[in-house]
Amino acid sequence: MTSRAEELRQSERRGPRCCSRLTWPCAGRERALNNESTGSQWTQRRRDGWRIGIGICDSRAPCRIGRESRDLGPQRRGAQAAGKKLGASSIAADVSDPPSVTSAVQKTLGIVSAIDILINNAGISGPNAKLWEYPVDDWKKIFAVNVEGTFYCCRAVVPLMRERSYGRIVNIASVAGKDGNPNASAYSASKAAVIALTKSLGKELADTSVRVNCVTPAAVRTPLFAQMTQAHIDYMLSKIPLGRLGEPQEVAALVAWLASEECSFSTGAVFDLSGGRSTY
Repeated sequence: MTSRAEELRQSERRGPRCCSRLTWPCAGRERALNNESTGSQWTQRRRDGWRIGIGICDSRAPCRIGRESRDLGPQRRGAQAAGKKLGASSIAADVSDPPSVTSAVQKTLGIVSAIDILINNAGISGPNAKLWEYPVDDWKKIFAVNVEGTFYCCRAVVPLMRERSYGRIVNIASVAGKDGNPNASAYSASKAAVIALTKSLGKELADTSVRVNCVTPAAVRTPLFAQMTQAHIDYMLSKIPLGRLGEPQEVAALVAWLASEECSFSTGAVFDLSGGRSTY
């Protein structure tokens, strides 16, 4: 007979079961606006509690940004499907295009009165190649989405949060931004930039009630793997002491707390989700 302790150990090795929604344990409800096409999420909180549905929590949802960020057709359809599943509204935008981001914010404010939460989850990995052989166009594209997209979204939303004296911003970076993955210099450098941006913005907003933090996951089982070679996926897995890939809902659980009122004494911080790969 298997003991309860052994069952828990086996569960930790397997990782959590897949789920399509994460519910923060409070009595109230929240109205969420998910920009699943870009990975960004705008939300409005209500005083009676929290309920955060995060698109990245469902590894099966067809919500991802394509190699061509301006081709929003598939992402728009994915956003609509995710919004229907979560009982939320969805707005499509190209985060690498400032006017598109501005328009998304204005459309959001046409549905809710305020934006309290911004989750910058847009990201592409690009091809795997040595730095001296890396395609220049791909390098620029990765920075346009991963770094400039985060900057444009923060730049558009922060003034609104400052005006209301409240906000939570969560940037999704990567352990690659801390350690640097070989044959992924563009992605690693872009995520390092997101980490630095988070630290700078967190300090700039430290005299307000706006908190800015980032998450640095190791390899997580998402559609982003379609952009990587199997050899690169195997390399990332080999670096994780727990011996398995992360699951989207594990990231979502941490993001939910960082986006909540309970996260009040952390800002400009980097929260690790690497299965033991990074311990600093």
